[in-house]
Amino acid sequence: MRLRALLETDALGLRLLGGEDELDRTVRGVMTTDLRDPSRYLSGGELVLTGLAWRRDPEDSERFVRILTAAGVAGLAAGEAEIASTPDDLIAACARHRMPLFSVDETVSFASITEHVVRQVSSERAGDLAAVVDRHRRLMTGGPAGGGPEVVLDLLGTDLDLRAWVLSPTGRRIAGSSLADAGPGLSAETGAALAGEHLAASRTGRRGPHRVTAGGSTYSLFPVGGTARAASAADVRETVLSDWLLAVEADAGDWPAERLDLLHGVTQLIAVERDRRDAARTVRRRLAQEVLELVQAGAAPAEIAARLRVAAPVLLPGLGTAPHWQVVVARVEWEGGDVPGGPVAQALLEEVLVDQDSTGPEPTDRIAVAHTGDEAVALVPLPAVVTGPDEPLTGAGLHADALLAAVREPLERGLDGDGRLTFGVSAAVHSAEGLRGALEEARHARRVAAARPGRVCAAGHQELASHVLLLPFVPDDVRRAFTARLLDPLRDYDRRHRAELIPTLEAFLDCDGSWTRCATRLHLHVNTLRYRVGRIEQLTGRDLSRLEDKLDFFLALRMS
Repeated sequence: MRLRALLETDALGLRLLGGEDELDRTVRGVMTTDLRDPSRYLSGGELVLTGLAWRRDPEDSERFVRILTAAGVAGLAAGEAEIASTPDDLIAACARHRMPLFSVDETVSFASITEHVVRQVSSERAGDLAAVVDRHRRLMTGGPAGGGPEVVLDLLGTDLDLRAWVLSPTGRRIAGSSLADAGPGLSAETGAALAGEHLAASRTGRRGPHRVTAGGSTYSLFPVGGTARAASAADVRETVLSDWLLAVEADAGDWPAERLDLLHGVTQLIAVERDRRDAARTVRRRLAQEVLELVQAGAAPAEIAARLRVAAPVLLPGLGTAPHWQVVVARVEWEGGDVPGGPVAQALLEEVLVDQDSTGPEPTDRIAVAHTGDEAVALVPLPAVVTGPDEPLTGAGLHADALLAAVREPLERGLDGDGRLTFGVSAAVHSAEGLRGALEEARHARRVAAARPGRVCAAGHQELASHVLLLPFVPDDVRRAFTARLLDPLRDYDRRHRAELIPTLEAFLDCDGSWTRCATRLHLHVNTLRYRVGRIEQLTGRDLSRLEDKLDFFLALRMS
């Protein structure tokens, strides 16, 4: 049963003092206590009833609530029979720990509340208890070690008729049940939307499952954090951008406690698979780190090539010879700088540098990622596709725009206004000699991306062959002064007269100063276009027939 149901039962005399957002917590039992430390008698999910006899001074409230939170208690109800009102320090402690707090009317006994909760919980458990025990046994004997996440999800389909998927933080399908695959699949758009909702909920600290409507269906989202990673993380931001989630096509809001327990058990089994995969990446990470250190130190290409040949059986299983390479650099920055960005960016690259159409937990076997400082660097092997013995690889590999489109929407939700992610993608190189240049190219591209607005930005090597390379290194105050001097007079005129001088200037430059082509694009008579350009020149004191003035306007528009 839910805390909300207790609050809605008038006979229980409960009044909510805090924790309205947590009323969907499941109550699995009830306990009455006035012990200062009741933790040994708590197993999680209880409604704790107390007369506050344990409270000697205001500091006791913080300690008591912290103990209940650590034990996984569903809520706390304080009796008012011996006190005039619930102490403010207890209300504040519960708010800090997101613990729902109720007051119990002095006319209602704790025994009445206990009897009601026990009766409701017992009736809900009676129907499914034996089946749940059997399902747990089958899940433990047929879990990931015996066939991967699909085995666990198939049991959800056959036993509970549930369609379920394991998704990456960007919404890529990692695994799905046979029942899920038998019907309409989970579209990429829906997967991304679910991942975004999950990341947003995780950042707020709300407990799962999270109920979401997407694509006309209702889903319940359960977090799947790697057990080892979650245990070592001091801040949710260390893992939120790389954690998996379990998406179940159902509304878990009215599920009995046993079914929720079963789904949480499923996430634990999938987390074991996640930890196994992370452990398998350890060697690839170490080898990538060694190659990166050689490249950064300016080692001879022959030395780097020799190290790659030694690492090939691990980094490139099944490929035989070293392919072409691309380098991707990523940086994650959190406001305050209290969360290291390098490990976060490393785990994130391992999740996002995957073909979004691929499935399964192991498509990153051939992507090696290292981190140094606050940035992560990925060595991405590419098939050696050439059209002739001396012709470079073209049209293959990662493209910054495609990478950005695949990950931006959900990851922006996870960054939640206090984080920023920037990518830089190099061109493909065909030998160890090119790796140092590729690394520098990717870093330059990432700096170009960092100069753009937005929480998630990417830039590729194609953008480094023009003036764009210079813009990120112009100080912000210089850029603002430069654009204001050229464009503010035009913006002011447009606001007062609706003259559309700025759009006219953009079109004129895009058409390389061709009066005919620009007039056609804007659906204007050439004389009208000449009048507008004349007004631009009059307001700014510039001459659009001069190359220098054209270039200044072009740069101002790009920096604005």
